[in-house]
Amino acid sequence: MEFKALQAEMIKALKAGQKERKESISALVAAAKKLAIDAGCRDDIPEEMVTQAILKEVKSAKEQIETCPASREDLLAQYKAHLAVIEEFAPKMLSAEEVEALLQEKYADVIASKNKGLIMKTVMADLKGKADGKVISGVVAKLCQ
Repeated sequence: MEFKALQAEMIKALKAGQKERKESISALVAAAKKLAIDAGCRDDIPEEMVTQAILKEVKSAKEQIETCPASREDLLAQYKAHLAVIEEFAPKMLSAEEVEALLQEKYADVIASKNKGLIMKTVMADLKGKADGKVISGVVAKLCQ
């Protein structure tokens, strides 16, 4: 997603009076800006960096939900609402079946080695940001059996 489009969504939520939505999108904008500043490209933020920031925020929001005490239903509802807004902007992730098909199609020669470390090293560069690392690891473990 383009950084300008993300900023436009934040402004749209602000004008519509959607405080929680605006705050969630604002967190994404801030995360993308921080990554850009750290990488030294403050003015022109590439789409890959915005996607990376969004995925990092999704992971963080999921961790908040998992670690939230069951007695704090108010916080849990807030975290789930935050995650729902963030996931609107996250790229669609590949399912385990799609990952397996892709691996067998593109990396058949590497999979034949049955070396899990080598396979993970080879495929992670290609699948980073397209599929969850846990899903990829599970598929690779299945294929190495």
